[in-house]
Amino acid sequence: MMIHPPHHPSRPARLRRGGVFGALVACLLVVGVLGAIGYAYFLDKREGVDTSNLIVQPISRGSFDHIVLEQGEIDSSSNIEVECKVQSRGTSGVSILWVVDEGTRVEKGDKLVELDSSQLEQELNEDKIEVITAEANVTTAKAAVEQAEIAKQEYLEGVYKTEERAILSEMAVAEQELRKAQLALESTERLVAKGLVNSLQLEADRFAVANAKNKLEDAEGRLKVLQNLTRKKMLVQFESDIEAAKAQLAAFESELLEERITLDETKEQIENCVMYAPAAGVVVHANKYSSRGGNAEFVVEAGATVRERQPLVRLPDPTQMQVKCNINESRITLIESGMPVKISVPSIPGLTLNGRVKKVNRYAEPSSFFSSSIKEYAVFIDILNPPETIRTGMTAEVQVFVEQLDNALQMPIQGVYEHGGNMYALVQEGPQSFSTREVTIGATNDTMVTIKKGVEEGEVVVLNLREHLNLMDLPEVEGVDNSGMREISKVDEMRQADAQRGPREGGPGEGPGGPDGPRGGPGGGWDGRSDGGPPPDMRGGGERAGGERSGGEYGGGEFRGPGGGQRRPGGGPPGSRRPGGREGGPGPDSAPQSDGG
Repeated sequence: MMIHPPHHPSRPARLRRGGVFGALVACLLVVGVLGAIGYAYFLDKREGVDTSNLIVQPISRGSFDHIVLEQGEIDSSSNIEVECKVQSRGTSGVSILWVVDEGTRVEKGDKLVELDSSQLEQELNEDKIEVITAEANVTTAKAAVEQAEIAKQEYLEGVYKTEERAILSEMAVAEQELRKAQLALESTERLVAKGLVNSLQLEADRFAVANAKNKLEDAEGRLKVLQNLTRKKMLVQFESDIEAAKAQLAAFESELLEERITLDETKEQIENCVMYAPAAGVVVHANKYSSRGGNAEFVVEAGATVRERQPLVRLPDPTQMQVKCNINESRITLIESGMPVKISVPSIPGLTLNGRVKKVNRYAEPSSFFSSSIKEYAVFIDILNPPETIRTGMTAEVQVFVEQLDNALQMPIQGVYEHGGNMYALVQEGPQSFSTREVTIGATNDTMVTIKKGVEEGEVVVLNLREHLNLMDLPEVEGVDNSGMREISKVDEMRQADAQRGPREGGPGEGPGGPDGPRGGPGGGWDGRSDGGPPPDMRGGGERAGGERSGGEYGGGEFRGPGGGQRRPGGGPPGSRRPGGREGGPGPDSAPQSDGG
């Protein structure tokens, strides 16, 4: 029987066992240290809070006033404006020669403003000359009308009758001559029958009868022409002359009327250069201030140029005063007409007035150069029983009482923390015990907030939350799901594709959409190509519906022709600017990035 010597482990095996044991011990030490640190942190958070740095206040019930605080300017709601009534000559306007001092108390009829009237006085002289010339033209036109009427009467009662009588006289002589010639012819015919007179005398008497008849017929013809044609022609001519003269007279009379109106207007404009007070009051200059701030755009003073209908002086009614203030868009929806208002005037210490919201503008005030992004709405507040001590232009502080609650659960507004769209409060349940509560808030003001749900009366809340956020147990904020936006993009692309597919012709086909994307769907292809793919020179995509590049050198994706196919995102070739999308941007099917907050 063979006896084997005892087996002893080799040195390398013992070293491996020692290394594993050492690693295990090291891991236990690391776990222990981390546990100690976490336990210490937990104790410091939950049990080791230094309460001397906490600012706490119990939740209470009481009256609560929801107030909107704003500054405004006092003005009169009933202003008598004295405007410039002088019409502007060209684009220069009229200059002010003299204006009463601002703040002067005036009576009705007192002189307020005097404007430069030198140019108007020059125009007045020119207008007077124009009126005289127009009057002369009217006189001449009246004489022409009268002459035309006299000429008509002269023809009817003079020339026409004279010519008619002359023709009638010729007719009488012609009839007499015809009768003599006929008697002589009859006598000659008897003598010729007896053989006492030769035939030559008979021919002469016959010729004399014919000549007498011709003269009579000529006179009768001229009488008919005179009575039926010449008379009518001359009457038409005379009537035309009369109407033309009357028309010329009417034109000159209208011109005279216009010149007289212009003359009267010029006189009125000269009178308007001096403006008087329509009622008693205190003078306020209608200076215009720039919305951008700084100096005034227009100041009522001697030498300033004014335009027609521009207000120069205001006479406010001291018994009807108001405050105009601009409310930020974030609070304007709280203000309604009829709300009570408390008004204070810093320039008059101790003065407190009551008011009522009169009007809330529906449109924002013009933005200034320095606050173009801030929208404000004008609110007008009537001052009830205004005293005589307040004046137009004073600054006023208004407190609009939006809501007044008698027994509201409330806490300081510093005790509310917004997180993820919800409001939270930190309640101190014990010396080292805290609880995070989600609360529902109601009305707020500058210092307090009302609580509808989440905390109870008497509970103590921490106010300096920013310094002790580590005590709050806030939930994780979920990211907003914007996946529905992709469906909108797909609908728009389908509409564009349908709009472009209509006028194109091509049989059904399925062609490659490019080297980097899948095949397009059935459709007419690109410019009649049956394979549905892009031209050979288009790389890695091409155009979306509407003509925008979605692939090519800017990214991957397939080419979508107007006749079919569907664009999908894809990786671009090496060296491209950005993968997918339009001009290197993300494609419509790529999901938005969110940091969870």
